[in-house]
Order: sequence, then structure tokens, then C-alpha cells
Amino acid sequence: MSQPCDILVFGATSFVGKILTRYLWQHYSGDSTLHWGIAGRSETRLLELRSSLGEAAADLPLIVADASDEADMRALCEQARVIVSTVGPYALYGETLVKACADTGTDYCDITGEAHWVRRMIERYQANAAASGARIVNCCGFDSIPSDMGVWHLQQQALADWSEPCSHIQGRVTALKGGMSGGTVASIINLAREAASDPALRRELADPYSLCPPGHGQNTRQVALKGPHFDADFKAWTAPFVMASINTRVVHRSNALADYAYGERFRYDEATLTGAGIKGRLRALAITAGTGAMLLGAATAPTRSLLERYVVPKPGEGPSEQQQRLGYFRLDFLGHGPDGQTLKTRVRGDGDPGYQSTAKMLGQAAICLAQEISTESRPGGFWTPATIFGQKLVDRLQSHADFTFETTF
Repeated sequence: MSQPCDILVFGATSFVGKILTRYLWQHYSGDSTLHWGIAGRSETRLLELRSSLGEAAADLPLIVADASDEADMRALCEQARVIVSTVGPYALYGETLVKACADTGTDYCDITGEAHWVRRMIERYQANAAASGARIVNCCGFDSIPSDMGVWHLQQQALADWSEPCSHIQGRVTALKGGMSGGTVASIINLAREAASDPALRRELADPYSLCPPGHGQNTRQVALKGPHFDADFKAWTAPFVMASINTRVVHRSNALADYAYGERFRYDEATLTGAGIKGRLRALAITAGTGAMLLGAATAPTRSLLERYVVPKPGEGPSEQQQRLGYFRLDFLGHGPDGQTLKTRVRGDGDPGYQSTAKMLGQAAICLAQEISTESRPGGFWTPATIFGQKLVDRLQSHADFTFETTF
């Protein structure tokens, strides 16, 4: 390789990795300001992926590296300014690369939704990243960019209009079409397996502030919407949202890292809207039962094996390109002001949330980190999307990722 890449996509032959690679090729293959490449464990599969892009991709940088080999990960870091990882479950395969990035000063983005793993990485490598200058940004996919950036966007409007942040924000999934990725399912199953035998991990998973820095001081009681609930503000029933466990923690970490810009007693909760009346309640009950059954099944070995073999998608599996294009999501964030006022931000995205849209989010986050975020303004350490990117990422998502952010009273 003649020069280090601005961005290396590690895990390029994974399901999301392929989508990201094709997205970058489609939009940036002729962009001389962005030098990027692909990396992964199998040279054969990497060559097949590059070949699928066409003859013009023959010079696209390609690096073979094993996620479990520390020497490979350090060598990878020498070839890039920013490494994007789609290699999950991250609790099983992600630590070696994070350690290498933190040690060598290489910036990093991923799409993990595994809060317990993120906490371990922060505890183990925050000091290294701060010393080396590496900016580590987890959760740059559907979990948790729409939630983290949606809350951030709403709070900026509240500060502009009221000179005070919203004291309480409710995040609601109001529309969603898409499948759950095999990688996401594998992460959920691995987490259930770990939690079943680890009481300390179960206590950690119940802590809404588990990702906040030590000594954060936040102790406001947070609402965890674990069953059917009638939301008077939205005038509809709600059911648990499977991503809420990571999204809420990322939002609270953003607040803590921003020196409590949302307030020291800020409250935030997430759920899925299921509609009004008896139909809405029945749908909320069905979603609650289905989610509970999957988590219970994942926690015990016999049913976990059946789920993995016959029910859930496997890592590397996913919907067709047409199904991905037909996907979409819409999240509404309702903020409550100091004098009873309300303000709403709606975040919308086109493309299957867990696949196509996630790839676009991850790609734009990585480009933003490589090209727009200076080390002077954001030094080394573990950041959230909202605290490191702010308006720059909102602008990029709206311009390049089929996103809209709309605020109404």
C-alpha cells in the first residue's frame, strides 16, 4: 500500500461490511479527497468483494488481518487513520482491535449495541486512548445514532428557544420496517448467555448510567418501559424497544461527557408506539411477549441452541437488496421544558435500519471523524456520536444518508 488509508473497513465481507463497502464505492470511488480500503480475515472473500465492484476497483487497497491476532491488528492500525469495524459480536471478537487502536493512536468507529462490552473497553483502554490521541466512537449504527443525535438535536433547539434544556425526553419508535440482522441477534444471544451466569453483569445491565464516567453523580430515577404502557403524551400504547437498553445509556453518557448539558436530573426513556385503543394494547402485549420469549430462550442452553439453529438469522445473513431499499424508520422525541412547554424532533431514515441505513450512518460517521473532527477540539478517549460529531454529523446524515431531522412545537 503506497499510503495509509483515511478509512479502512475491517470486516468488509460481513453482511453490513459488504453494504458499507458498496455504499462507499458508489459515492466516493471518484473522490480524490478520501482514500479508503477494505480489510478482513479471508483474502479470497476480500478479492471476491473487490471484484464485484467492477474493474475500476482493482486498485482498491485490500489488507488481510485476523481480529484475534494482536500483531495483525497493530499492523492494520499502521495502515489507516480511522478503522471502521463491523466484526461482531464485539464481546467475542472486538477487543483486540480496540486495544490496538487505543495503543497506537488510531481513530475507530463501530456499530456495537453491547453496552457491557463498551463499558469494559472504556474501563480498560480510556487511559491508553487519551494518552495516544485515539478517538474511539462506539454505537455508530441504528443503535445509537438516531437516538443520540435525535436527543442532541432536540436539546439544541430547546436551548435556543428556552435557554434551558428539556428536563425529560421521551423517545418513541413511531414507524419501522426492516429485519433484525444476524449479527445483532448473535450479540443479544451472547449477552443473554453471559448474563445468565453472572449476577454482577445482570446488576450492570439494570443500571441506566452504566456507561457514564466514574463519579458521574447522576442518580435520577429513570423509567424502564418493560411492558405494555399507555403513553398519555402520545395518546397511544407502547411496548418495549429492544434497542432501548443501549440507546438510553449512550444518551446518558453523552449528557455526562458534555458536563450535564441536558441537566443533572435529566430523564430519558424509549419505547415503541403500537397504536391507540384495544388494537394498540394487544399489539403492545404481543411485542412484549415476543421479546420476553426470545430473551428467555436465549438465556438457557437448550432453547438457545434451537433459536440459533432454526429461528433467528445467522451472522452474515440478511434481507435482499430490494427488501433493504424498502425499509425505513421514524423516531419521535418529545421534550418537556421548564415551564410545561413541549418540543418535538422527528428523525427519519430510508433503508432497512439494521443494514442499509446502519451502513450509511457508519460510513458518514467515519468520514466525519477522518475529515472534520480535529484532535484539538476532540482529543483522545471514548466518545459518543453526539459529543464528538454534533451538528457536523447531522448535516452529513441529511446530505448523504437519506436522513431528516425536523423540529416542531
